[in-house]
Amino acid sequence: MGCFRERVSSFFNNRWLVFVAAMWIQSCAGIGYIFGSLSPTIKSSLNYNQRQVARLGVAKDLGDSVGFLAGTLSEILPLWGALLIGAIQNFVGYGWVWLVVTGRAPVLPLWAMCILIFVGTNGETYFNTAALVSCVQNFPKSRGPVVGILKGFAGLGGAILTQIYAVIHSPDHASLIFMVAVGPTMVAIALMFIVRPVGGHKQIRSSDGFSFSIIYGICVVLASYLMGVMLLEDLIDLSHTVITIFTVILFVILFIPIVIPITLSFSRDPRSSVEEALLPESQQEEASKSGDNDQDIIFSEIEDEKPRDVDLLPALERQKRIAQLQAKLAQAAAEGAVRIKKRRPHRGEDFTLMEALIKADFWLMFFSLLLGSGSGLTVIDNLGQMSQSLGYDHTHVFVSMISIWNFLGRVGGGYFSEKIVRDYAYPRPVAMACAQVIMAIGHFFFAMGWPGAMYVGTLLVGLGYGAHWAIVPAAASELFGLKKFGALYNFLTLANPAGSLIFSGVIASSIYDREAEKQAHGAHLGQRSLLSSFSSFVFLKEPLKCEGAICFFLTSMIMSGLCIVAVVLSMILVYRTKTVYTHLYGRSRT
Repeated sequence: MGCFRERVSSFFNNRWLVFVAAMWIQSCAGIGYIFGSLSPTIKSSLNYNQRQVARLGVAKDLGDSVGFLAGTLSEILPLWGALLIGAIQNFVGYGWVWLVVTGRAPVLPLWAMCILIFVGTNGETYFNTAALVSCVQNFPKSRGPVVGILKGFAGLGGAILTQIYAVIHSPDHASLIFMVAVGPTMVAIALMFIVRPVGGHKQIRSSDGFSFSIIYGICVVLASYLMGVMLLEDLIDLSHTVITIFTVILFVILFIPIVIPITLSFSRDPRSSVEEALLPESQQEEASKSGDNDQDIIFSEIEDEKPRDVDLLPALERQKRIAQLQAKLAQAAAEGAVRIKKRRPHRGEDFTLMEALIKADFWLMFFSLLLGSGSGLTVIDNLGQMSQSLGYDHTHVFVSMISIWNFLGRVGGGYFSEKIVRDYAYPRPVAMACAQVIMAIGHFFFAMGWPGAMYVGTLLVGLGYGAHWAIVPAAASELFGLKKFGALYNFLTLANPAGSLIFSGVIASSIYDREAEKQAHGAHLGQRSLLSSFSSFVFLKEPLKCEGAICFFLTSMIMSGLCIVAVVLSMILVYRTKTVYTHLYGRSRT
């Protein structure tokens, strides 16, 4: 009986269980991707025009990206508290929208509806932060794959929720809003005590590579399955029974990963021989972790006080001697005998957000992300108009395709960036530069408008855009530490809406409307400034329709050029951080 309890305890404290639970939470965190299915119901029920719906979309984008509070609270509260706040926000925001749409609550003005959409969508920033913070801390040596997989599941969240809604088959379309309000809330509350740091750096096993291979295989199967199901449901009128079977299979695929922690906990001794073989390394990591947690202050006096022969000692002995000296200095400081000075952290150490904001590396990463992901989000937001301008009728096919490529880009970006740092000890941002080159080629295909260019461009931009969100969080944790990762990550996510606002809200809309006016008037009377184009988004003017490759030619060429600029910024970051990655990963190769 005691052995069984030990195995049950090992199961609930297994880092792979935390990872699987985080994957499930992320599957519900893609609320923003399903807004396109919610907006028609809101529009028809409240008699909104397209511009009013667009304002709700802006509120959704802001809620999805502004995660300052989530990042700050994740440092103060336990992660279950952050998940609970996110669940409450999701439930209150979208629950109230459902009450208004169904007539169970008084109709609110547009600004109030924007606030509700913002609050509801902002709940997923808590889901994202809790999932990433817990799993990056539990898998410090596999940050790329972990971040890529988690962000990938967030990207597929909309497709998963849509498939579940298809089973409900309710004639009341507002029930989708109710499902969005209740479903993610229930999942987050059910798993909030599981998603937490569990000392994963002490659970390293030789089977970890095989376990990640299983997860990658499941990701590929899931993406392929959802793609096939979506195409079938669009092209063929399927019966409700068939749709139900498809959804059951979807749940089976989602539940398969739980086999990994069950196998690790119940099929062998919780402390395997492999783990014992790695004990010296684990002890070193544990010592460094405890040093980070218990001794936040780095004492500059150590360099003055340490004996000269300390530097000649072996690394482990030297670390112990310095730790002892640090403890003595801390005690002396507490008694007032020594004045302690805190030095600024170096790359690879723990930064606060304010310390990171004065570093050139942080801004290089931010602006590279702004140019790369901002141009990608512009394509995602305008994909319907882009495909219509080239004469495609079934625009939803491209929307579904780019969501799948986005998912595979996130998973693949995490995998390949990890191979780069593990096998070659080369800076992870070089993978971001590769993704931006791929995006530049994709934007060029969109600009040319050749036959089949929409398919190629969707593939390349989707993969490149998704890869950003696997590479950047992992690189940020390596360069600026894990301690304040939540705040750092949520600040970097601001690059996404900032880029979209510039590229989509100003550049793309300006050029599109100018070309549409030329086609409407048959002359060059439609010369509009960027300011007038942006004002037409804010005020209610009905947009004109443009046809032909010319509609997005200049926009796509501009974004292609900006992706090249992003490549240059990424390579500058690579040059500046070579020594950090050599220190972090170079020793593991020798």
